[in-house]
Amino acid sequence: MGCFPDAAPVGPAPAAGEPPLKSPARHAASFEALLRLQNEILEAVASGRMLGDVAALLCRRVEALVPGVLASVLTVDAEGRLQHLACPSLPAEFETAFNGLAIGPAVGSCGTAAHHAREVEVVDIATDPLWAAYRDAVLPHGIVSCWSTPIIARDGRVVGTFAFYSRQRRGSDDQQRQIVRACVHLCAIAIEHDQIWSRNHRLAYYDVLTGLPNRSHFLEALRTAVADAGTRTGMLLFDIDGLKAINDTLGHDAGDALISELARRLGDARVPGRAFRLGGDEFAVLVADCPSNRRLASAAQRLLRLVGARFVTDGQTVPMHITVGGVLQGEDGDDPDALRQNADFALEKAKHTRRGGFLKFREEFREESGGRAKSVRTVSNALREGRIIPYFQPVFDLRTGIVTGVESLARMMLPDGSLVQAKDFQQALTDPRITYDLTGLMLNEITAELRRWRDQGLPPLLFGLNVSTGDLERGDLEARVVRAFSRYDVPLDHLVLEVTEKAMMDGDDAIVASTIGGLRKRGVHLALDDFGTGYASLTHLKSFPVDVIKIDRSFVSVMLDDPASAVIVDTMIDIGHRLGMAVIAEGVETREQADRLIAVGCPLAQGYLMARPGPADVLRQKVASGAWKVAPPHPRNHQKK
Repeated sequence: MGCFPDAAPVGPAPAAGEPPLKSPARHAASFEALLRLQNEILEAVASGRMLGDVAALLCRRVEALVPGVLASVLTVDAEGRLQHLACPSLPAEFETAFNGLAIGPAVGSCGTAAHHAREVEVVDIATDPLWAAYRDAVLPHGIVSCWSTPIIARDGRVVGTFAFYSRQRRGSDDQQRQIVRACVHLCAIAIEHDQIWSRNHRLAYYDVLTGLPNRSHFLEALRTAVADAGTRTGMLLFDIDGLKAINDTLGHDAGDALISELARRLGDARVPGRAFRLGGDEFAVLVADCPSNRRLASAAQRLLRLVGARFVTDGQTVPMHITVGGVLQGEDGDDPDALRQNADFALEKAKHTRRGGFLKFREEFREESGGRAKSVRTVSNALREGRIIPYFQPVFDLRTGIVTGVESLARMMLPDGSLVQAKDFQQALTDPRITYDLTGLMLNEITAELRRWRDQGLPPLLFGLNVSTGDLERGDLEARVVRAFSRYDVPLDHLVLEVTEKAMMDGDDAIVASTIGGLRKRGVHLALDDFGTGYASLTHLKSFPVDVIKIDRSFVSVMLDDPASAVIVDTMIDIGHRLGMAVIAEGVETREQADRLIAVGCPLAQGYLMARPGPADVLRQKVASGAWKVAPPHPRNHQKK
């Protein structure tokens, strides 16, 4: 951007018939003009005008002060590229000719000035080598000279350039340099102010880890979308399944990598809406112009396909699973708060019943959630007050009456002294904090009871512990079991982990397999509970090292009257024996059921016919008195030969 020795004097021209201004007068006029310019620009910055508008105002004002120049302001981005900001009097082609151009040692006047962090004066663009690659972009417009000065921030970064172009081969004088220095300083103030505002805005409205719009941004976008009377908006709320387990087992860096990878996938153009990170592992997608439930479900399925693939971080293969709840504006609420709350209900329900899938909100979810919250409070209070106690139900060999093991069952004592079975507070067990605390309590009670058995010289017995998806996925179950058994100095091979098919299905296969594998190496046995009620029973028998399968009571209770159930029971028994597993029938309540099970080769059973669950001291008394005899604690010894 040119320095122009023969430029017209700075300041207002003298009126006709008046003598030229003397030097002191010219300096005074220049000072006053610069002072007015400075005040006007600083006021524009302080009032919050857009940076481009401020730069354009500066260019127009300085062009009035220095006739014959065409002013330009460019910024330099983080990648070292020039970005157009303002050039109001230059041809429109200038906005695109240099936009995105990387700065360098021979990139016209501005790119070179930014590269070297010093001013560059080119009096003749046609012959100057700095313009060799770019002169064809300016010469056709009559631009022949350019003087550019870098704009340098307080920390030393080059953040832009301020330039004078001219249609004459012109240089500069001291007064013009004074003006340029003032303009460069004003530009630096304006650009730094804009960068600070942008940084604060980004911190306020964008997530630092992922770069996605954050919760505040989401709430504003949702309010705007709902206010648009012309369209209906859908909302998909989802979170990452098993993130805590990944943090606990692989470290928080792996968890952050998983979140960042999910955010990257959400940037895919095929994602059916705008994605937001609401915090932690919770995300949302707003689906614009979503007129129907069918469109919402289609968007959810597309989202599940796009993000549902594993990825590798630091040599570790990490699963990527999400569970999605959805709402549709209108039928699920007309205001942002209602839509957000109902989406929460849908996601909560999906995590309990359709993990890894999608569930649309239904009104009954609200009532269920209220009941669940009440149940959670009740059980939480009982845990805190010591009102959760273990009961034990024996497993018998129906042929001999020998006890081959016991299942540990939680009972909740109400303030009035009555007992409540676990099935009556099942809703609370969907809360991972409750299941974690409950498992810890039952584990401690089992190990303490095993210690009492050894101290009283009673024969060893297998104790079953029911564990949940959350227990398996946390990644610390093995350590918790080992600590408890070490504390009471009892052998680990007296423990049977009872895991339902649903718990296996809901958990991540790799994490569940690792947890179970580590415990089995220490001698712990594994029982697949409620067998036949899950999604992929045979797959689990193939994938996991199961020692025992327990046939669910829903089949046992009707097998005498329902031929289909009888066939299923027979088949499960045959499969278990062929795979070398012990088979236990649950819920045996009649002599006829027991006889039928013996006849088909399943003598191991538990149920009210033989014994109801009872407290530990009753179990010990029965064994100590000889009323119940006990078999050695090796599950596979009791399968049919």
